[in-house]
Amino acid sequence: MPFVCDNIEPGSTVLTDAWRGDNRVTKPGYTHITTNLSASGEPAHVAMPGVHRIAALLKRWLLGIHQGAASGKHLEYYLDAYTFRLNRRPSASRGLLFSRLMPQAVVTKPVSSRQIICDHDPNM
Repeated sequence: MPFVCDNIEPGSTVLTDAWRGDNRVTKPGYTHITTNLSASGEPAHVAMPGVHRIAALLKRWLLGIHQGAASGKHLEYYLDAYTFRLNRRPSASRGLLFSRLMPQAVVTKPVSSRQIICDHDPNM
């Protein structure tokens, strides 16, 4: 529920499968519509095509870009990068990314991978 409350505007319609753990979604004031994939008789990619497409693209991206070596330790960062790329696909200003990135790269101080890992891992 914390994820739902933090990321979905109250009053929104939330579509889920029939997993019982999702039954609490209606408590904070969401409209909750379930689709029991097992009982529908349709394959998952037909009943919930958007979810299936995103999951399939994510798997392909992880295997292609990271060659299957993405670690759970940095999964949040991998998902952030994937989300950024996915959301930029329909953008009409994709070509501007390079012209915005270069000025930022020039004025930003270098950061080593050791600094990134240590800043986010209290055990290092």
